[in-house]
Amino acid sequence: MVGTPQTDVFGFLPRRGLRGGHLQTLANFFLPRRLVLPLAEQRLVEVEPGIKVLCHCHWQADRRNALTVVMVHGLEGSSESQYMLGIAAKGLTAGMNVVRMNQRNCGGTESIAPTLYHSGLSRDVAAVAKDVIERDQVSRLALAGFSMGGNLVLKLAGEWGKHGPPEFLAVAAVCPAMDLAASADALHLGSNRLYEYYFMWKLRRRLRTKARLFPDAFDPLRLRGVSTLREFDDKITAHYCGFEGATDYYARAAAANVIDRIAVPAFILHAANDPFIRILPETRARILANRNITFLETEDGGHCSFLAKPDGDDGYWAERQVVDFLRRF
Repeated sequence: MVGTPQTDVFGFLPRRGLRGGHLQTLANFFLPRRLVLPLAEQRLVEVEPGIKVLCHCHWQADRRNALTVVMVHGLEGSSESQYMLGIAAKGLTAGMNVVRMNQRNCGGTESIAPTLYHSGLSRDVAAVAKDVIERDQVSRLALAGFSMGGNLVLKLAGEWGKHGPPEFLAVAAVCPAMDLAASADALHLGSNRLYEYYFMWKLRRRLRTKARLFPDAFDPLRLRGVSTLREFDDKITAHYCGFEGATDYYARAAAANVIDRIAVPAFILHAANDPFIRILPETRARILANRNITFLETEDGGHCSFLAKPDGDDGYWAERQVVDFLRRF
């Protein structure tokens, strides 16, 4: 039912031995997985003057008439993240074009421009969408994102509202970080410190790389004393990306601000035991009040995991739900 919460109605059952948010999340990270995709077209798309992002494009023979799905990864992910490859494989089999978009600096593109990426850059996704609509003359477009990428695609869909490109038909998000402040603070809980350590290790390393490439633009000394994601966003993200601080950044970049304006069919998948993604009551109310949104909340699944028992497929249940939703278009 559209605009109504659903719990496990589509039959998500966690894989044996992998019940619980932490087990699901960690197993998804560590379990080996082999995905082989056809060779992709590598494309640099200019999202702002002098700033480009790298996209990996997989096309059907008749790309113009196939649904084109622009996919966006999460924090410190890339176009090579396992869920990006998984959606691409399933989408291609279903007859879709798939564009795996790297956010700024991701996918080995740190040297392209002296800039950082952040959760508010929905305009970058819009630039990629505009590029494939105009350059490839695609007739149908959908957006899909995981975690931070889920926030970005929902934010763009809300900003477009009823005035998006006529080709834009649908949006899907898995475990989207729509309430950025609440989720950043949840990441600092004792039970979630392992995840925060991992993100901080990656973010600190990336900033040092940027400082080596652009010594006049970035100062690695600003990392002194930074040990939490909120501190990083306060001293680094906000400083270099035009926000007054972490609080201002979280408030302005959250898709929760515009979720009620989404005017195309939308699918949001969330696990109630996601270790650190939080959906605030007011955001939940806005989701449920928007009849364009199908909101599915499962009891289990962890963060962007949803590992089920293979049943004629590979057991990556969230990927199947997203592709099945997009088949309608």
